[in-house]
Amino acid sequence: MPIFKLTNATGDQSVEIQEGSTIGVGRAVTSELPVYDPTVSRQHAEVTHLGDGVRVKDLGSSNGTFVNGARITEMVAADGDTVTFGKVAFFVAAMKTGPSPAAGSEFDMPDAPGATIVRRLGPAPSEDLGEKAQRISGSISQESVEDIEAQKLRLLLEISKELTKQGDVDALLQKVVDITFQVMSVDRVSILMVDPGSGALIPRIAKNRIGDKGGGKVPQSIAQRCVDERLAILTDNAAADERFKGKSIVMQSVRSAMTAPLLGSEGDVLGLIYVDNMTATNSFADSDLDFLIGFSGIAAVAIENSQLADRLAREAVVLSNFQRYFAPNLVDQITSQDGMVQLGGTKRPVVVFFTDIRGFTSMSEKMAPDDIASLLTEYFTEMVGIVFDHHGTLDKFMGDAIMALWGAPMSQDDDADRAMQAAIDMMAALGHLNQKWESEGRPRVEIGIGINFGEVFAGNIGAEQRMEYTVIGDAVNVASRLCSKAGPGQVIVSEPFYEALKNPPPVQALEPLELKGKAQTVPVYEVKL
Repeated sequence: MPIFKLTNATGDQSVEIQEGSTIGVGRAVTSELPVYDPTVSRQHAEVTHLGDGVRVKDLGSSNGTFVNGARITEMVAADGDTVTFGKVAFFVAAMKTGPSPAAGSEFDMPDAPGATIVRRLGPAPSEDLGEKAQRISGSISQESVEDIEAQKLRLLLEISKELTKQGDVDALLQKVVDITFQVMSVDRVSILMVDPGSGALIPRIAKNRIGDKGGGKVPQSIAQRCVDERLAILTDNAAADERFKGKSIVMQSVRSAMTAPLLGSEGDVLGLIYVDNMTATNSFADSDLDFLIGFSGIAAVAIENSQLADRLAREAVVLSNFQRYFAPNLVDQITSQDGMVQLGGTKRPVVVFFTDIRGFTSMSEKMAPDDIASLLTEYFTEMVGIVFDHHGTLDKFMGDAIMALWGAPMSQDDDADRAMQAAIDMMAALGHLNQKWESEGRPRVEIGIGINFGEVFAGNIGAEQRMEYTVIGDAVNVASRLCSKAGPGQVIVSEPFYEALKNPPPVQALEPLELKGKAQTVPVYEVKL
């Protein structure tokens, strides 16, 4: 009866499962197979030796357990299958019982059943993947089936290491195609990826041994069945195969073909890898399909990880651009909703808020540049913090002025009240800052605030490399002019803004203002602080 071994995709960890024994898999240090990965639960799964296979039982893990890409609760895995705990893949291999390997073998054998085996590291062999594949193919008549399977497993591990070196999805897909040509006797290789929006299969990369013509074409009858039914397919005489009647098989002169789906960790189909031979029938054997299935499983994990890395990189760009302007809660919502903030924009009602330091020019003439920078840093830090506390958006700094928004990019029912409270809090915070500055021998600062409410164009203006989220419209101009009319310690609001308040503070009506560009005077109010 064979001993089963689980070996991870990088080849640096494995464990033997003796007859009748059960091992625990998880992030806990007490696990017989400890897997220190954030996608693995503390008590993730159990694996039991059943004689002709191993029973894999998920223990209610958060990120699931998979056998050959399909999520399972409990299932028997056999020799050659791939078992994935969370995002960490292990290959199942049946081993012949016999004496322990001699010193210097590829693996150090454990002293006790179920112990972890650590692979001995050393200089990488000079033999490339193509040479290794040819050696395995040429040794079939000389070695046992078990030895051949073990060598294929080692080749898959080498492939896994190669794929982990690729930095982005396109480079990874190119490497998958190149490796396929190295280790398999094929004329054409194609990778098709599923478009997340439409579900359509989109050709991404292809290679043709006999030229580029038709290199990226895949018979639709084969490809669609592979994806729809999550099937790995081998046809040794495509033109005569009753399962596939598409004209493209004849037109493309396909003789023998294989395809395997690229299954994600949640069981979704990421795409497929397709290979064929245009010169001979019966070119592929069942063992070739088994190898392609194992290869596609490794490739799928690598692709999914690469896609995740790309997404994290995009989110990092979003964070770097937006966390300076948006309140933290808005940043979280923006990064979680792909495409929420894009080039262009829409018309929407927005609260526009301006605050400006009074007499800043004359004050700065009497101060050293370093002192001005220090004072402004303290002032802006406090004021922007208040904007964010009330879920506002920092639009921009303009010298010593601040422009803020409520209602863009996301709106709430009480945006006007939040902006009003921010103005009140700014005045109170400035009082505390002035006390501190006066005690340090620095000058007092006085500000004026103007607030308006109206429809504007809100969105990102600029290019993909440098976007600025802002608002444009008459409501912006009115708010700016209200701010310029406000004296030290004064908050002036427009009538539309006052009417938008659910809980208005005490105000005093001022003389309607004549504003440049306005044919009629504008009713305004001073907030009684």
